[in-house]
Amino acid sequence: MDTINDFISSLLPYTEWPMFILLIGGGLFLAFYSKFAPFRHFGHAIAVVSGKYDDKNAKGDVSSFQALSAAVAATVGLGNISGVAIAIHDGGPGVVFWIWMTALLGMGIKFYSGSLAIMYRGTDSEGHMQGGPMFYITQGMGKWAKPMAIFFSICGLFGFLGVFTANQFTEAFMGVVEPHETIWATSEYNWKLGIGFFLAIITSIVIFGGLTKIAKVASAIVPFMVGIYLLAVIFVMASHAGEIWPALKMILVEAWNFDTAVTGGFWGLVIVGVRRAMFSNEAGLGSAPMYHGQSRNDEPAKEGLVAMLGPFIDTILVCTFTAVVIILSGAYLEDGSGITMTMSAFETTLYGIGDVLLMVIVAAFALSTLFTYSYYGVKSLSFLTNAKIGKWYNVFFIVMIVFAAIASLKLVKNLIDLSYALMVIPNMIAVLYLSPKVNAASKQYFEKRKNSGA
Repeated sequence: MDTINDFISSLLPYTEWPMFILLIGGGLFLAFYSKFAPFRHFGHAIAVVSGKYDDKNAKGDVSSFQALSAAVAATVGLGNISGVAIAIHDGGPGVVFWIWMTALLGMGIKFYSGSLAIMYRGTDSEGHMQGGPMFYITQGMGKWAKPMAIFFSICGLFGFLGVFTANQFTEAFMGVVEPHETIWATSEYNWKLGIGFFLAIITSIVIFGGLTKIAKVASAIVPFMVGIYLLAVIFVMASHAGEIWPALKMILVEAWNFDTAVTGGFWGLVIVGVRRAMFSNEAGLGSAPMYHGQSRNDEPAKEGLVAMLGPFIDTILVCTFTAVVIILSGAYLEDGSGITMTMSAFETTLYGIGDVLLMVIVAAFALSTLFTYSYYGVKSLSFLTNAKIGKWYNVFFIVMIVFAAIASLKLVKNLIDLSYALMVIPNMIAVLYLSPKVNAASKQYFEKRKNSGA
């Protein structure tokens, strides 16, 4: 595992600048190019998700709400609970500001990629409707761009593994329950292996049921788990109201710390923020369009508005609340990283039972992420081969859950960071290349709305 980790770590620096330029530079370009249209229609986006504008005759397998829930289930998860802690551990409180900036630009990117998911849809070898980067790259850009779609899909085979989630759930369980001491005296390794097998079995039961079952399970779990998590965080913030402003002030001041101790100095701090924001909300990655491409919706701009809400819910709300709790509790000054740091923050601020409550929430977050993430990998392998072979990805996904339970946090974090950075490159090139098509479709849609008085 150390050899694999050293190899992945050596490749990561080469991906930093392409990822930064495409996400931040591309995000800024799209914000101005759209004349901030997605942000101006934020209220309409919420109305669309609520089902007010659903068209039952439109093509697709799931509703826009189910598509958003499934996409959010895959992103609102341990990336928000432990990903933020890793970011603060690696870059200090100031990194949260750069997570915010990336998320705001990410909302614009998601608007474009969500629109493209509807604009360019195809069918797999079994005749089921599909969407996502592979389809808008090959159909929108032409056959010459197919190598980009193949490259994206190959990286997706690794990027869409549930390794980070399985790893952090195992760490949380070992930290809170301490099963090797409280349940059965055996080695930590044996317990981690057992947890890995347990997660693999539970996940198998759901993911072999297909998309509709995944969408139903996700749309039931996601609003509930986000609600409980936010209630717990708001309670902590209300109990420590006087410390909220100093925490936010620290984020804003440290964001511009040019003498930071972070590897790579100030730019290293910004890169950590961009990486963790992309890990949190997946804007620019190209995963969510695979779900949005299945929506019962024939209006590209309408689905783009739905997709845009993902980074807002996931990063602007959930990540910010987590960061504030970690900072005001003082947990960010401790040695632990990832889920261990967040557990410590909750235990300190919620009268000693916060870590148990967080364990329950983490279980729901972890399972919903594992249920939804395999779908992306299946689509990647199906594109590379065919739908029949694509389903075998689930077997690889399940095996890797067990591997992740016993692997180090550093290894799974580096594997995902490298895969994500490589996937951003073809996806963002396609989104920028096809942005004029999205602008034309959204202009038509907003004019139609204006004329109808809707």
